[in-house]
Amino acid sequence: MTTPADEILDIVDENDQVIGRSPRGEAYAKGLRHRCVFIQAKDADDRLFVHRRTPTKLVFPSLYDMFVGGVVGAGESYDTAALREAEEELGVTGLPAPRFLFKFLYDNGAGQSWWSAVYEVRCELPVRPQAEEVAWHDFLPEAEVERRLGEWEWVPDGLAAYGRLKEHRSRASG
Repeated sequence: MTTPADEILDIVDENDQVIGRSPRGEAYAKGLRHRCVFIQAKDADDRLFVHRRTPTKLVFPSLYDMFVGGVVGAGESYDTAALREAEEELGVTGLPAPRFLFKFLYDNGAGQSWWSAVYEVRCELPVRPQAEEVAWHDFLPEAEVERRLGEWEWVPDGLAAYGRLKEHRSRASG
């Protein structure tokens, strides 16, 4: 039986070019740069899907996140990974293809670095998040998410993506 740590990832350079492959656990342990997708899911009322990760997650256990997503598998495209991860984490099938918004290099300066593709998707289906990934979830108005930013402990890469998403939207509307 394989575990998430056994999943094979493409290892990429600072230009997002593939330079090798590695099991996820090894990539995390050695700080090897890989690829991830972040999908902001909104319901029919424009509320954001927010969840708290389970304590068993390999990175950022028990922290809150305003994105669903995860790693891009070896040989997988960002777009394919975005749909797969969104459907897996939300526990739905038949989701529309998430819309690509932008990509950035997340690097915390302490050995965690990944190319991050940010997407958005409308989810009007009843969600059934994976129990092994999601400890709590709800759809929250964005104003409430903003209020909770200083109260809850959030995943740092999600906060980085959220800040960039707000900048992206302000540039697009201005």
